[in-house]
Amino acid sequence: MWLFLAFVGVPLIEIALFIQVGGAIGLWPTLLVVVVTAVIGTFLVRTQGLLALGKLQRSFSELEDPTEPLAHGAMILISGALLLTPGFFTDAVGFAFLMPPVRVAVYKYLRSRVTVQSFSMGSTHHQNNRPNQDPDVIDGEFTEVDPGKRPTHQPSGWTKH
Repeated sequence: MWLFLAFVGVPLIEIALFIQVGGAIGLWPTLLVVVVTAVIGTFLVRTQGLLALGKLQRSFSELEDPTEPLAHGAMILISGALLLTPGFFTDAVGFAFLMPPVRVAVYKYLRSRVTVQSFSMGSTHHQNNRPNQDPDVIDGEFTEVDPGKRPTHQPSGWTKH
């Protein structure tokens, strides 16, 4: 339902804003504003995205939880899509997502609504209950496969049988 409202509501808001702004400042200044916001937005998304990528790489190298840098990167990506979409409402939301305090507030809100069951990085080493186990022995489970089916055709001359 929310997605339907967004797909119907956002274009209606954009059309209304284009009519109001275009009526107030004219057609060409309105189009110029749309193009300029797209250019400025592209520059800001690039710089903010590089900063977020640096924070993400730092969290990986220090083996910290990468959730927040990933969330910031996702919001910057959404911001870029909104800024490239022509319109005043989408530009306002896109520029809002480029502001770090807004991203932090959105992240905290989403974090309060999501429960993380577990988090691990790298390979997990399980403690063995058997202290004298040979390190060359690998424990495992197996399932026996019935080899009863035979091919219904003769092998080609390219392979040995």
